Amino acid sequence: MIQRLLEKIKQFALQTVSPATAGKLRAWRHRRMVRAFVPRVVEHVYGGGPLKVYIADPLSQGWYDADWEQLPEIKEMKQSRLRAGAMVFNLGAHQAVVAMMLAREVGSTGRVIAVEASKHNAEVARRNVDLNDLPQIEVLHCAVSNFDGRLCISEALNCRIDDGTGSLGRQEVESVTIDTLAQRFGMPDVVFLDVEGAESMALAGAQEVLASGADFFVEVHVGCGLEQLGSGVAQLLASFPHDRYTFLVRGSDEGSFRPAASNDEVFRERFFLLARAQTSPSKSLVTYS
Repeated sequence: MIQRLLEKIKQFALQTVSPATAGKLRAWRHRRMVRAFVPRVVEHVYGGGPLKVYIADPLSQGWYDADWEQLPEIKEMKQSRLRAGAMVFNLGAHQAVVAMMLAREVGSTGRVIAVEASKHNAEVARRNVDLNDLPQIEVLHCAVSNFDGRLCISEALNCRIDDGTGSLGRQEVESVTIDTLAQRFGMPDVVFLDVEGAESMALAGAQEVLASGADFFVEVHVGCGLEQLGSGVAQLLASFPHDRYTFLVRGSDEGSFRPAASNDEVFRERFFLLARAQTSPSKSLVTYS
């Protein structure tokens, strides 16, 4: 009873102050929550193989302290360019669990560049990589955007680029484009993109990589970040040269990918997109309006 009352008071306080002030309060609560958490190392099976994972906060506990089945996007992309020796960009890598699953696919001759904007998550990601002795993974602490420089991100455990309100806290971090990463590390075969609504911004900085014919997996944050950063599904799909890419999609409640249809129902909420490059130009069959 008292706990519920305190929570109502907190919510009322957050609603009556400016977004920036509310963001500072939320950021303080996040930092306090992380400091109070007792970390531990767990071992589970992720996509068919064991990994050790450092559980450092309540969010990672909810996400990673359990066995995982193989991700449908990894299963699908193994049929194309995700193979031994491949170069993979894992952008929005969080604490590198998916990066480690990708590293298993590319093997010791491949490479995974894991980019994470949150300093806390990047530090945990490096710890996870060391726990599992995966030298083919390199973790970078920066954000992916449409320019090289500095930008503001939120202070949430699953951070995103600030939408200008500061409602989730605000901190500055280095930003890089996908093309800059390709110039630094080499052209990727596969790009995994999960950047909490900044998908179109990231793709705007990937013209050279798109022209090279890399395959892309994109978590498209319809209704939960995409629009707040000034984009939409039509703009995102238009980022891909339509004579070079075909689209597969799955909704949040679908376990496998299927060809995208024109004005597909899946575009109405958060969904998963595979943009697969073709070896020769062809006419795109997918539109969105």
